[in-house]
Amino acid sequence: MPDETSVIARRDRRAGRILLNRPAALNALDLPMIRAIAAALAEWRDDPTVHLVIIEGAGPRAFCAGGDIRALRQHQVDGQRAPIDAFFTEEYALNAVIAAFPKPYVALIDGICMGGGIGVSVHAPYRVATEHARFAMPETAIGFFPDIGASYFLPRLPGALGMYLGLTGANVTGAEAVHCGLATHFVPRTDLPALAEALAADGIGALGPASVTPPPSALPRAAIDQSFSAGSIPAVIERLGAAGTGWAAETLSSLRRVSPSALFWTHRLLAEGAGRGLRAGLDAEFALTRTVMAHPDFVEGVRAMVVDKDRAPRWSPERIEAVQPETIDALFR
Repeated sequence: MPDETSVIARRDRRAGRILLNRPAALNALDLPMIRAIAAALAEWRDDPTVHLVIIEGAGPRAFCAGGDIRALRQHQVDGQRAPIDAFFTEEYALNAVIAAFPKPYVALIDGICMGGGIGVSVHAPYRVATEHARFAMPETAIGFFPDIGASYFLPRLPGALGMYLGLTGANVTGAEAVHCGLATHFVPRTDLPALAEALAADGIGALGPASVTPPPSALPRAAIDQSFSAGSIPAVIERLGAAGTGWAAETLSSLRRVSPSALFWTHRLLAEGAGRGLRAGLDAEFALTRTVMAHPDFVEGVRAMVVDKDRAPRWSPERIEAVQPETIDALFR
């Protein structure tokens, strides 16, 4: 592929290498990129000269900042559901292909890794994070929900970490991602190019010697488990309010800033996802895109956070206490 393409897929000795090459957009995924990744994986799946796959992002700022949510919002505003369905259908199919890929698939994660970026990495068996990596699923801040199989993998993180990350959109460092289970190996940024070369030359065995012990996690695991194991959003809010700590107050404040409705549908999706496999989780997420994107908070949230960037969304309703359970129930029918 020519260098100006948004995905550069090439063979390099033992490896098939994928470079997300849209650094000005933080390597955010659009449909042509999803198709290019899927095509490369299909070509390499049964190629005996390709022993493993390496995926990385161009530039120091991001591995992949997610999907092209601005374009999806515009399609929703224009009443064009077909391109929205195409994007999610093919993105979720790619997530499933990565999860079932028969060869080692290694994601080298440096910089921002959010949403769709997690989707093209977390389902793989090898996820390498650097000290500059930042993982987040911030969808409640745009009136959406954690997707790309998040309803499957978030509930399977230790304790209530998945519910905490899914509701708050909090970001975790590369080291914390290893402790959480979002990443599997920790490698300093300066060593990442050498690791990629060693993987291409020697195969997956190069990964172990390059990895180092990550620094301790600063996440307050006990406090997270105490508050976010609650069975409903009102119960989570009550526990945080009763905790009386600075962390609890800050976390409560962050929940008050995101879409109140998104908190409810995300909590339900993740709770139900604990009992689903990946494929069933992706199907449930696809169904929810159709109802949630028609809710006013999606168009408004993307406007405020991505389009106009005034960071002053006008949620409907404005407060957690005003969300009607029957409104949330209707989204899941």
